[in-house]
Amino acid sequence: MYAAVAYVRNPVGTFVEELRREFHPAHTHADAHITILPPRPLHGTEEDAMELLHEVCEESQPFEITLGDVETFIPVTPTVFIRVAHGGYRLRELHDHLNRRGLSYCESWTYMPHLTIVKADTIEEAGKVVGVARRRWAEFAGARTIPIDSICFVKGNGERWVDLVPVPLGKSQSKLVGKLK
Repeated sequence: MYAAVAYVRNPVGTFVEELRREFHPAHTHADAHITILPPRPLHGTEEDAMELLHEVCEESQPFEITLGDVETFIPVTPTVFIRVAHGGYRLRELHDHLNRRGLSYCESWTYMPHLTIVKADTIEEAGKVVGVARRRWAEFAGARTIPIDSICFVKGNGERWVDLVPVPLGKSQSKLVGKLK
């Protein structure tokens, strides 16, 4: 399976990773990230998929998103997450531009940009986490903005993911990466 993510490498990412370690230590293997393309099989080669990723990223300028409240996908899945309050349309545009050719996939759910805190094993477990996560997020004093300036193409099986290639957003940055290869 393959996916595309934007890593959150700032105090918000640290906050989420610490909550995950506390509430669901079995799932601390994934760095904090916003999923752009949920996991999917490829229709073609990795090289074709990476070519599409480079094309889309080159035409997309870096931007920021702002996070909102802690919410859940209960009762559909036992997931606790932070909603994207502003800039989500830019993430949806990236998703839509990437979800074609060799990366096309008919997803089970409508794409909703979010930052997962915990994907619990049960609805009951997620219900216990959400209240504490809301209190802690309300107390979080840091900026709630996240720069989206690159996308990482990853490969894995749901539990373990390997970064294949990070691709910066923007024409001049993408050309620089191409020259470094």
